[in-house]
Amino acid sequence: MAKISGKYETIFIVNPTLEEAAATAVADKFKSLVEANGTNVEVEDWGKRRLAYPIEDQTEGVYTLIRFESAPAFPAELDRIYKITDGIMRSIIVCLDD
Repeated sequence: MAKISGKYETIFIVNPTLEEAAATAVADKFKSLVEANGTNVEVEDWGKRRLAYPIEDQTEGVYTLIRFESAPAFPAELDRIYKITDGIMRSIIVCLDD
């Protein structure tokens, strides 16, 4: 029997060179996308932090963590959208179910 929903966690890093309004718009886009496709959404804005290693010549990034439950197909779509969105430096989606 297929699972109806699973628990996931995603972190994405927005390029800090974007203007503040543009960086906020990128983060809000993903918050809205997860809220529209998931349930029990928890968002933590971690703000600007130093990266472990430079990415695209940047040493800092703006981090956002989102925990949510959704259908198993949604994380793949979320990952696809991360990859085509300007301003996203890195992202990861982890399934929290055992």
